[in-house]
Amino acid sequence: MSARKIPIVQHRESPTGLYRVETVRALEESTIASGVEGYELMCRAAAAALHVLRARWPVARDLLVLCGGGNNGGDGYVLARLAREAGLAPRVLATVPIDRLKGDAARAATECVKAGTPIESLSVESASVERLAGADVIVDALLGIGLQSDVRADLAEIIRAVNEVNRPVLALDVPSGLCADTGEERGVAVRAAMTVTFITRKTGLWLGVGPDHAGEVVLADLGIRATNAKPTLRLMNRSDLASHLSRRARDSHKGRFGHVLVMGGGEGMPGAARLAGEAALRAGAGRVTAWVAPESASAVAAGCPELMVRGLGTTAVSSAPLESVDVLVVGPGLGRSEWSRAIFANALVAARAHELPIVFDADALNLLAEQPQLKLPNRCVLTPHPGEAARLLGWSTSDVQRDRLRSLKEMQDRYAATIVLKGAGSLVSDDIPFICDRGTPAMAAPGMGDVLTGVIAALLGQGLSTEEAARLGVLWHALAGEAAAAGLDRGVLASDVSRCLPGVLTS
Repeated sequence: MSARKIPIVQHRESPTGLYRVETVRALEESTIASGVEGYELMCRAAAAALHVLRARWPVARDLLVLCGGGNNGGDGYVLARLAREAGLAPRVLATVPIDRLKGDAARAATECVKAGTPIESLSVESASVERLAGADVIVDALLGIGLQSDVRADLAEIIRAVNEVNRPVLALDVPSGLCADTGEERGVAVRAAMTVTFITRKTGLWLGVGPDHAGEVVLADLGIRATNAKPTLRLMNRSDLASHLSRRARDSHKGRFGHVLVMGGGEGMPGAARLAGEAALRAGAGRVTAWVAPESASAVAAGCPELMVRGLGTTAVSSAPLESVDVLVVGPGLGRSEWSRAIFANALVAARAHELPIVFDADALNLLAEQPQLKLPNRCVLTPHPGEAARLLGWSTSDVQRDRLRSLKEMQDRYAATIVLKGAGSLVSDDIPFICDRGTPAMAAPGMGDVLTGVIAALLGQGLSTEEAARLGVLWHALAGEAAAAGLDRGVLASDVSRCLPGVLTS
């Protein structure tokens, strides 16, 4: 079968869906059961990958295809054969002798040999950087999605050699060594410039360290419809911002867009409350009041004169009136003092008494972790970073990061709240959770979480549900971070991101 006779199929699934391996295998099995041969799917995958390779590296001629012993290796053998038929100069380095291959992989290797493609043995001893460096592009077809444990020692050394050589890598389906479900690096994983993933997008390409290893991801669905399969995750969609935040009427006034109360700003920490309050204003809240420690009041008011600020002592906190408040924020700069605990307790009482939505952040999450039996009010949003999530769950931070999707689900079940698990690829709980693939390393700076909290609170005050406010808040915050960074990967302040929030809606 020649490359020109194999269809390059455009994907027809939901553009936001991400799927686990078990779902992908079920789709593949049902397609084969319907009469499409497994080898036909292998040929479609290889043809699609070669098409992407030639589009990305149009002058590449010398290809080095690294083939393992399974069907991922079979994809590589077919790609090498098709590349040779197209006039390129592929070489195959095989980790498993051809006579030990089975099924479709054996057929693919046999036809590759018949086509005259050079095939050599690849071992630790032969996988030198010098040997790999002779290619224009390296194709990774070593392991694929079936990896269940750490990469064995000999293949690990080969992967390290691939990562050391200064050549672009195209990974087939997933980079070898990456868990296709969790994005965990199984000992070591290929760092690809581009990954062509087949049938559906795999969750692991967006979770954990997956994005760092996958590079640019292109989907080739191979003609398999995933419309009836339930995704594990959904990518956030920028168009949702416009649909939920339409242009305001000319006669709008501040009373229509919610009154946010920020409860935090303990002694020595006025900046966090100010950042959260200012972000809420920039995200469209009608009014924002900050209840802070007396020592912090002047600093918060001077930093943002548009905020209404009250300095409350420990005694005053429990008796302070909640007039016309629509949303509570508790945590930014809160601390863990006696005053902090009084603020925390008052927030819970107020949320229950007035049926107010409440956003917990920072030390409010740490105080919550100290009371694991505490039942939260309805309409809560929790915004932990991995360390705070670990305290909420009683786990280690590495446990949280090892399987972030499981961590999200555990927190959602335990606290019956909407959860934002922050970090690279922030997750937001829902019936099908969302993941944010926007943002920038420049946002790894103090105060970014305070800004996010303010944005979410502002959206709650404008009538969005906790799930909508959390999801759109995370995306809006990430896009504002990109705008503030302007291509840089450091040096951005949280206040820079806050100032960029309004402009995102017009870009």
